[in-house]
Amino acid sequence: MDRIELFRIFVQVVDCGSFSRAADVVGISRSSVSIAIQELEARVGARLLHRTTRKVTTTQEGIAFHERCRRVLEEVEEAETLFRPSGDPHGKLRVDLPGRIGRLIVAPRLPEFLDHYPNIDVMLGVSDRAINLLEEAADCVLRVGPLADSGMIARSLGELPLINVASPSYLARHGIPREPADLDRHHMVLYASPSTDRVETFEWIEHQQACFRTVTGRVTVNSAEAYIACCLAGLGLIQIPAYDVRDQIATGALVEVLPHHRAAPMPMTLLFPHRRHLPRRTQVFADWLASIIAEATAPWPDAQGAAS
Repeated sequence: MDRIELFRIFVQVVDCGSFSRAADVVGISRSSVSIAIQELEARVGARLLHRTTRKVTTTQEGIAFHERCRRVLEEVEEAETLFRPSGDPHGKLRVDLPGRIGRLIVAPRLPEFLDHYPNIDVMLGVSDRAINLLEEAADCVLRVGPLADSGMIARSLGELPLINVASPSYLARHGIPREPADLDRHHMVLYASPSTDRVETFEWIEHQQACFRTVTGRVTVNSAEAYIACCLAGLGLIQIPAYDVRDQIATGALVEVLPHHRAAPMPMTLLFPHRRHLPRRTQVFADWLASIIAEATAPWPDAQGAAS
């Protein structure tokens, strides 16, 4: 096995923290990964990884070598594209997006991207679960909401407006809330984060300050699809990104409530692995994604379709 391939396998093992995961990403057997690491350690004359039955960790030598390998692989990728026209990016792109954004915004527009860039193939991950970018070997992931300090390269894609909605059948039974205090006499469909299981409270901005109110509900869900479906079924109010229910509001299936008590918009951020230069295929995808998300998530007008 040539040295560059050994470097790629080693970097993948470190990023994934697992021989098995690295084997899946690279597309070879676990035993081949093990043999490659042994060969690399013999070549460099140092132990690079600590192996146990439960996990793989990096030695001090491995930490230093991992950074060098990353730089070498970046240089190789740049060298391979040195004489390609700048408008001809190529290769396989691994992307991970939140479920509804992937299904409603990106997938319907993806043909135009693939037509424009015929030499790029896209592996599109769509999930409400926050993945580990390095373990999954993703080229970029879209995060919605505040970010933890991850050390990744971040690009802001703007903000996602949030609105409060309910079904006409729910409002006919329970009345229309006028103020957040009215929610004490209402039900909400509760949303539990699929990553942390934390149940969200009702939030709104008042006098430029974030306000929160604990609400009750008989149904708790952990996916955006179920969240909207339960609201449509008349099980309670929800706070939801406006683009998610634009069509339902247009048809009257859902109605905006408490239009003057909306939560703060959620930031959208595209994250990339830490590297000096992003591959051209990642750059063009990021630019395209930014443009279609900006179109789909334009600022929501005041009190559009609000119940009265």
